[in-house]
Amino acid sequence: MPSNTITIKPNNHRVHPCPNNKKIELLNQLVTKHSTADIVIVCSKNPTAIKDKMENKNIVVMDDMKFLGSKELKCEILISYDLPEKAIVYLSRVSKATQSAFILLDESEQKKVYPIEMLLGRAIKQEILPGFEYEEIKKEESPRQTTKKLSKDEIKAVAKKRYEAKTGEPKPKKEFQKSDKNEKWAKKKKAENKFLGKDENGKAIFSGKTGDRNHRYDGTPRDKYEMPKKVGRKINIKARKPKEES
Repeated sequence: MPSNTITIKPNNHRVHPCPNNKKIELLNQLVTKHSTADIVIVCSKNPTAIKDKMENKNIVVMDDMKFLGSKELKCEILISYDLPEKAIVYLSRVSKATQSAFILLDESEQKKVYPIEMLLGRAIKQEILPGFEYEEIKKEESPRQTTKKLSKDEIKAVAKKRYEAKTGEPKPKKEFQKSDKNEKWAKKKKAENKFLGKDENGKAIFSGKTGDRNHRYDGTPRDKYEMPKKVGRKINIKARKPKEES
């Protein structure tokens, strides 16, 4: 059987949520409750400080190095004062318990439980004992903004201003005459576009808009066709002789 195999039943393996400042009080309560059993308290560090605060001075308090170093050491009840950084170290702890195992868990240590449960393949039951609940953080309520109550006369004055603003005199509408409308959509006579000559670059100039300028001619009819400067690839095609009828 592997050294980290757990033999205790799942119902005897529990987490007791408890703030750090109340762990000693809960330890004394658990030790008194199970006074006839063989109990060992295990912590990550500083076991002497914990033992000095215990009511029962005969209780065994050890750190992980000493507890796990004693290969043949077993106990009926194991109480973990805290959780180690590595989940496999805790499994080595609890493998030495033969009857029950309890974890005193501060809220800041909650993230260390999940890796342990992953190795176990199941969730560890959590039981909150009376008087050891986490302290609730009270949120400071922002002061409510109080609105000043208006008197009847003030309410009437406000209602009167709103009514006058809504029922004010409308703006005069602009009157359009039919003649204006007809002139707006009437077609304007386009001025004749005349050839005025050439500019310094030899381009034709016309009296109309720039879009009407035509640089291909100067106003006089062309007498010859200008060949393009770039031509495509020439392909020589030879005509085939017709077949003689046999």
